[in-house]
Amino acid sequence: MADFKKLNGRPKLNEGKRNKKLDVRFTEEEYSQLATMEKAFGVTKTELVRMRVLYGADRIVLNSMELIKVLDGIGAEMGRCGNNINQLAKHDNTMKLVGALSPSVAAKFNALLEDYIRVQRAIETALRKIIHLMGK
Repeated sequence: MADFKKLNGRPKLNEGKRNKKLDVRFTEEEYSQLATMEKAFGVTKTELVRMRVLYGADRIVLNSMELIKVLDGIGAEMGRCGNNINQLAKHDNTMKLVGALSPSVAAKFNALLEDYIRVQRAIETALRKIIHLMGK
């Protein structure tokens, strides 16, 4: 039978080991605010303090689970919009075959579709920026 090495927790770090400790005191109000942030953002108190002190106040702390829920809602709404556009396009084509499509309705549909595409591209750009900022 093979010899098994006993694992003693997390592997030792050769570089970047945090071996310096800093004691910080908070008032009850400050500590409860920090605890609330810990729960809301899903990050430990230590990481919150470290990010704010070392990486500056420009770094945004956010609750990734809440962000994912919001983005999921946006994606679902965009899917519903796409379904509506497909239904309108099918109706447009049916009316065109029958010869009952007025040019003003077709022009209005095309203008609305262009607006939708512009908004969709803006949302994609914003999502890319969010993903880029999350990677910092």
